Amino acid sequence: MSVSKESLFLNDLYASWLTRSEGMDLASQRDMFEEWHLPTIEPIDVTYEEVTANGVPAMWAKPLGAAEDRVIVFTHGGGFVTGSRFSHRKLAAHLAKLAGVHALIVDYRLAPEHKHPAQLEDCMAVHKWLRTQGYKAEYTATVGDSAGANLAISTAFELASSELPTPAAVVTLSPWLDMEIKGLTVESNDAVDVLAKRAVLEMMREMFLSEPADATDPRANPLLNDFTDFPPVYVSVGGYETLLDDSRRLAELIEKVSGEVVLDVVDEQQHVFHFNAGRAPEADQALSRIAQWLRLELGLA
Repeated sequence: MSVSKESLFLNDLYASWLTRSEGMDLASQRDMFEEWHLPTIEPIDVTYEEVTANGVPAMWAKPLGAAEDRVIVFTHGGGFVTGSRFSHRKLAAHLAKLAGVHALIVDYRLAPEHKHPAQLEDCMAVHKWLRTQGYKAEYTATVGDSAGANLAISTAFELASSELPTPAAVVTLSPWLDMEIKGLTVESNDAVDVLAKRAVLEMMREMFLSEPADATDPRANPLLNDFTDFPPVYVSVGGYETLLDDSRRLAELIEKVSGEVVLDVVDEQQHVFHFNAGRAPEADQALSRIAQWLRLELGLA
């Protein structure tokens, strides 16, 4: 199988980041990561609205004709250190449009200024706000990419531990889950993954966690949780990712307790290849499969 030439746009962007980031300060790195939106073609017939949800900045993406009572809470990636509602709004909007729902993109606090669990606390605040706005948990899904996928899972666990209603479904795009960075593909896919090198992961982990011991905190490392009675999960990941093993281990943990999980590995694709939405067939097809699954889980199909 060969990848489409359109999907290489993201490869080239990642390669430029690694070259440009050498010696760059954090503020400049954050500015650079805002370019994450560039591969994503602007979806049509979607309106955006900035809101504050229990003190947390967020942005609505509302596709024309979408179900107004269904919502995906989208937590952006960026290693808990970079990324924003602006870098991810188009990606979230593509998925929302395909699924026929609204999306709320959460701009949680970033590390290192705000260490774990500040990000999780912000996500909890957003879900509590949604309940006050009339959105029901059974019509809500948590969705995230990379570090945001970690939060999508952790938020569902945190809601359950707080005896609050959990989302109907969880979607993870190229999830970064293992804060111990023990996955076998971190080494075996190093030569083909353009962006998520071990040094990058370790740097972001150091900024995210207060203490090395936090790497084994189940609130930061979802792979250390018991997935019994967890909501259904869809995992979408690229075959060239160093973090591929995180996705495989997640699926194994859920299957072990007879939970519902879909593991969709797209050959030869990079970390969060979904950013090529509207540009490359691999991204569009993967998002369409996720959207079809989401519609079923949210009672729309």
